Amino acid sequence: MRVVVADDAVLIREGLVRLLEEFGCEVVAVVGSGDDLVEAVVEHRPDVSVVDVRMPPSFTDEGLRAAVEARRRIPGAPVLILSQYVEVSYADDLLADARGAVGYLLKDRVVDVEEFMEGLRRVAGGGTVFDPQVVAQLMVRRRRNDPLASLTPREREVLELMAEGRSNPAIGRRLVVTDGAVEKHIRGIFTKLGLHAEDGDQHRRVLAVLAYLRS
Repeated sequence: MRVVVADDAVLIREGLVRLLEEFGCEVVAVVGSGDDLVEAVVEHRPDVSVVDVRMPPSFTDEGLRAAVEARRRIPGAPVLILSQYVEVSYADDLLADARGAVGYLLKDRVVDVEEFMEGLRRVAGGGTVFDPQVVAQLMVRRRRNDPLASLTPREREVLELMAEGRSNPAIGRRLVVTDGAVEKHIRGIFTKLGLHAEDGDQHRRVLAVLAYLRS
C-alpha cells in the first residue's frame, strides 16, 4: 500500500512511518498540516491516508476538514482518521458521498498492531472501520426520521459490529451465533435498507454501514 501520514506530532508521525514500513507499506508523504495533507493526496493519489484530527494552526479539527477537502478533490480517496479525540462536527461531510473507504480509530484504544493494519487495509480496499466510541457519539445525533427503524434489535447489533469493521465470522463469535445466522441477519438488513443484490455484497455492506453512521 502507498500511504500518506498526516500528524503534527513528530514522534507519533515517525512511529507510524516505521510501523507502516515494517508491514511493507510505502510511505509516499509525511506531513504536519491540513493544507499539506490535501496537497499530498492530490499529488500522490495514495491507497490510503492516515490522518490526525487536530493539527496547526488552531489544533481543533484541521485534519478532519482537510480529509473532507481531499475527498472533494479526489472523490473516494481512502482516509483513516487516527486521533485521541472524537470530533463529529465534520463526520457527516466525511461520510456524505456514500463511497466508503473511510475509518475513524482512537489512538489510545488501538492495542493490536495487526488489527490496526487490517483496518487500514479495509479502508484502502473501500471498506469502513470505526471505533465503538466514535460510533456511539455519532449515534447521539440520531435524527427523528430514523431510516433504520425497521431493523430488529439483533439486526442493529449486527450492523453496529459491521461498522466496527468486523467480518462475518467475528460477528458470529461476538454474538455467539452461527455464520449462517449472521448472513441471514445481513440479508435482512440489506433488504430493509433497499440495497439490491446487483450492487454487490461488499458495496451493499459499505452502504449499510454508512446509513447506520449517518442515521
